[in-house]
Amino acid sequence: MSFAVIGYLAGTFTTLSFVPQVVRAWRARHTDDLAWGWLIIFQFGVGLWFTYGVILHDWPMMLANSATMSLCGLLMLMKYRNSKRSLKKPAAQVARVGAGV
Repeated sequence: MSFAVIGYLAGTFTTLSFVPQVVRAWRARHTDDLAWGWLIIFQFGVGLWFTYGVILHDWPMMLANSATMSLCGLLMLMKYRNSKRSLKKPAAQVARVGAGV
């Protein structure tokens, strides 16, 4: 058995772990529970893993991390768009939402 199979499986599962979060954020149009700090640090770390994979010519590492960067980037884009949308809400609507109504 090739060790690359382990890399492909690990990359598949860790990348797929992001899919439920992306789907949830997309459907709910709600990303307030995602911290910008976490998204930025995670994206930077995954970018470094991708770079490390390029240096090693490690295809499982490159593929998994490029897919994860794409999913994280999509979450960041949704968070950015949702934050701009929430700034445009009238004050009364924001107060109602904040009050749990």
